Amino acid sequence: MSATRHDRNLHSQEGFATRPPSSGLMNNRLEPPVGSRPMATSRPHILVVDDDPLMRQLIDEYLSENDLRVTTAATGDEMKRALQECVIDLVMLDLRLTDEDGMQLAHYLRQVSEVPLIIVTGRREEADRVMGLEMAADDYVTKPFSNRELLARVRAVLRRYQARRESAADSPRNTERRAYRFAGWELSVLARRLTAPDGHRVELTNGEFNLLLAFCESPQRVLSRDQLLDHSRLHGAEVYERSIDIQILRLRRKIEEDASDPRLIRTERGAGYLLDTRVETLD
Repeated sequence: MSATRHDRNLHSQEGFATRPPSSGLMNNRLEPPVGSRPMATSRPHILVVDDDPLMRQLIDEYLSENDLRVTTAATGDEMKRALQECVIDLVMLDLRLTDEDGMQLAHYLRQVSEVPLIIVTGRREEADRVMGLEMAADDYVTKPFSNRELLARVRAVLRRYQARRESAADSPRNTERRAYRFAGWELSVLARRLTAPDGHRVELTNGEFNLLLAFCESPQRVLSRDQLLDHSRLHGAEVYERSIDIQILRLRRKIEEDASDPRLIRTERGAGYLLDTRVETLD
């Protein structure tokens, strides 16, 4: 994307007629170079809800080029499905959906989640801005807006949310975790799903998921085989009936670059295993 294109307002369609617009729910995944190591942390995941296919495409492309992962949705149903299937860090919601009330979708979002929300609309009335902010939207963007302004607002909201999350993590209050991120990987507790750094889903058995969850709950801490067995019993007897060592080997084959030389799940001889990387928690 050229500098000239970056400076255009997102409401302008000039210069993009030759590119076919995308439609519907779509994940934008960028494949890493072959042999590259996973990123230290996952890119923040943005859900863009807009029924204008060209607008979805432009926002998707620009945010993706600036190290953000993007999923787009054209309807409220697609938004709800994305929230169920993905770990979303921020929602950008257009209030002017053709067949749906954007305010109702914002209200629904606040009922089911505390994910940061930026309301996007072409309306200029003060009442709409006030209503959106009263619904606990984190920011409000009015079309037309520039790419740079949009990116700056997204990054500012993500920074504020990260600061709140870190503050909550220091609190003695025990909260249920929504997901964990480590070394570019993302483990969704609610969906029981593991997503690789390149965005594809990695299938886990029940026992493998429970073991990885135990490691994420106690990162950089040695867990004995008995402790891992106790964690796994919470969700069934699969691990109990098999060797913990075999389950660890299978898990390594799925998340390590080289299972014979593991860098994430390390063995502490005579003591057990540990997940030797920083883990980010999402509440």
